[in-house]
Amino acid sequence: MSENRKKAILVVSFGTSHHDTCQATITAIEKEIQAAFPEFPLYRAWTSKIIIRKLWERDHVHIDTVQEALEKMHRDGITDVLVQPTHVINGIENDQMKEDILSFGKYFQSVSFGDPLLTSEQDSLDVIQAIADEFSYLKEDQALVLMGHGTTHFSNSIYAALDYTFKDKGYPNIFIGTVEAYPSIETLLKMIKVYRPSKVFLAPFMIVAGDHAKNDLAGADPDSWYCQFRSTGYEAEPVLKGLGEYPGIRKILVKHLARLNAR
Repeated sequence: MSENRKKAILVVSFGTSHHDTCQATITAIEKEIQAAFPEFPLYRAWTSKIIIRKLWERDHVHIDTVQEALEKMHRDGITDVLVQPTHVINGIENDQMKEDILSFGKYFQSVSFGDPLLTSEQDSLDVIQAIADEFSYLKEDQALVLMGHGTTHFSNSIYAALDYTFKDKGYPNIFIGTVEAYPSIETLLKMIKVYRPSKVFLAPFMIVAGDHAKNDLAGADPDSWYCQFRSTGYEAEPVLKGLGEYPGIRKILVKHLARLNAR
């Protein structure tokens, strides 16, 4: 790259209003990316305007939108932008993020996008390994239930495909469902009934362990997954760690950016 060009990284996340999980996940991912590419400045942007507004009103903490981050990069003389999303799938948020960024394309000589977490078949295998490493203590008579977000986007099929792949790769006791789509909690309860585990661990399959993890997964409301498993007769234990806390997951996102930078 010639001397008059300046490359930088933009890490784009959905965001979270929970500071504890933000530090352990989004910030941890950004630090790992920065450590892998110390020669490039790193910028942060979040796509959830609701969360950005909430943080400002509640804590007076400002987080850049995609537009604000790109304007800042332009002012700083950045000419080439490497965008790495921390999104789990190629869904609505990722499509919208690309659209927003490409509308600013005229400000930069090049803009390129790294892949979200689950994009290729190899990504699925790497994610499965990262989960298996994290839950290496899981016994054969126990089950792990992962809660994904779910979407109306056609990419939602990756959740059922991943569940199938867990089984195919020798993990018959790891299940994945979604809060807002298919597979639902009802589907999971039917599948797990067949497995008949002595105990069920519940964990978010989301980058952060925010509202969905603390309320929909582990909350005291009768509709929470924790309460539904308990009321069905299972011993249940929530594990409130976002995917961003898993070293193997962070490594995949760094690898995606490295592949992008090598092009």
